[in-house]
Amino acid sequence: MYVHLIKPALDIFCATIAFILFLPVFIVVSLLLYISNDGKPFFYQSRPGKHGKIFKIIKFKSMSDKKDASGKLLPDHQRITKLGSFIRKYSLDEIPQLLNVIKGQMSLVGPRPLRVQYLPLYNIEQQRRHELRPGITGWAQINGRNTISWEDKFKYDVWYVDNISFSLDLQILFKTVAKVFKSEGISASEEITMEEFKGTQENTTN
Repeated sequence: MYVHLIKPALDIFCATIAFILFLPVFIVVSLLLYISNDGKPFFYQSRPGKHGKIFKIIKFKSMSDKKDASGKLLPDHQRITKLGSFIRKYSLDEIPQLLNVIKGQMSLVGPRPLRVQYLPLYNIEQQRRHELRPGITGWAQINGRNTISWEDKFKYDVWYVDNISFSLDLQILFKTVAKVFKSEGISASEEITMEEFKGTQENTTN
């Protein structure tokens, strides 16, 4: 009952309240990024949701669109702006995802939605992370996030799928808030600090 009825209702209710509370910050950051990013304050990207259904995630745009001489985007660390570094440090770039939660595409807590191109690289066990709606934060995020391997991260995700509960979600939310205030392991997203996932050893050898 919690997973199918209570959690979705709580997600939408809490995300709506949170978005209203963060609205002043949302407006200010949007305006600053609009000015610094040539009128592009938001970053949109296709991500797999529950059962792998694709949706558009929305975040504040923390990197510029600078390209090299051949027209290829520069590496992430060369494109992140000073303002972008600041909003990542305090996880302000995640605020727009509250809209994804309100639309029913995400949850407040769940496995993080990763890149679409990773879908065929997961083994059967890792694919189970898509049994739930993806979250703004999750069990893997409070247990190392960018300091752990992809394989360990997926193990945390699947463990959450098997052990999901209201009390666990509260624990994850409280620990996430604490990490945000301490700026522990949440200053940058997977695109900057994690190597690209290329599949587990068993996938690459088969």
